[in-house]
Amino acid sequence: MAGSLIRMTAAAGLAALAAPAMAADPPAAPATNPLWHEQKVKNYLPHMSWPEVADLLTRSDIVIIPVASLEEHGLHGPIGTDFLNSVEEAKLIAQQADVLVAPILLPGNSPYHMGFPGTISLPAETIQKVYFEATQSLIRHGFKRFIFVNGHGGNAATTRFIVDRINQETPGIAVDFGEAIQPFLAAARQAEPRSAAPPAVTAPAPPLFDRHGGTPETSSSLYLTPNLVDMSKAKTAQLTLPPHMEKMLPEVVADDPTAKLVFLAEGLKAKETGKRTSTREMTETGVWGVADFAGATAARGKANITRRVDAAVKFIARWNELRPAGTK
Repeated sequence: MAGSLIRMTAAAGLAALAAPAMAADPPAAPATNPLWHEQKVKNYLPHMSWPEVADLLTRSDIVIIPVASLEEHGLHGPIGTDFLNSVEEAKLIAQQADVLVAPILLPGNSPYHMGFPGTISLPAETIQKVYFEATQSLIRHGFKRFIFVNGHGGNAATTRFIVDRINQETPGIAVDFGEAIQPFLAAARQAEPRSAAPPAVTAPAPPLFDRHGGTPETSSSLYLTPNLVDMSKAKTAQLTLPPHMEKMLPEVVADDPTAKLVFLAEGLKAKETGKRTSTREMTETGVWGVADFAGATAARGKANITRRVDAAVKFIARWNELRPAGTK
């Protein structure tokens, strides 16, 4: 009996050795969202807990609020260009200065881009009301000073109105970002060393009309949000301006202040106005400019954004000297 048991046990062992190995269980899929790649950014309100906001309030009462848009940016640029770029610029500022970055809305006022799918346009009245009421919430929490970064030309008048309403109707104090940094940008330009390079053998190329979705804006995107720009699709636009605007274009490009003022007063307006200057009526690509996109580079974008960030940090430091955080 014992021998039979030993033989049975040995046979079972040999059978086990001869049997094919069972495949190991496949590794478990990560238990987190595979699309999430965002890193937590200091002083960025959507990433913060309320204790972190309370802690920031012990050091700063300044908020940077981007005012942007969701609108077409040619064949190559994301519809979120203005929102993304203004938020990323504000984040860079907040890494060097203790200020809160508080995005409120993605869309802005872009009725003249509505001929291209994906653009979302809100009335100026809605935009200013939302920003004004959002600012009142931040004032209740203890924030006092506000810097409005307008990332879209169509919001310029609306942004100025928001700033004025805050200053006139609330305990808060608001400034426009572009106006705030201008003296510091000018001072930086004056401090730059003069080039000692010999004069060029050939005359420099004449300036070209290069505005919405063109090389300056694309360069900023290549620096701030590079994976969202598809330069293989970038295409120089063929503009079809009304004849009288076509005639004044050289003076606009030459930066004649009067020509530029009246050109922009008429240009980029909703189709419903009858001015024939909505984007779709003037350009097949959505880009309002004729510059070669070879001139759009991340290096150019970095240089521009770095200048603006440096100027903003200096403005904030100066504002803190004139009105320290916690001043009643």
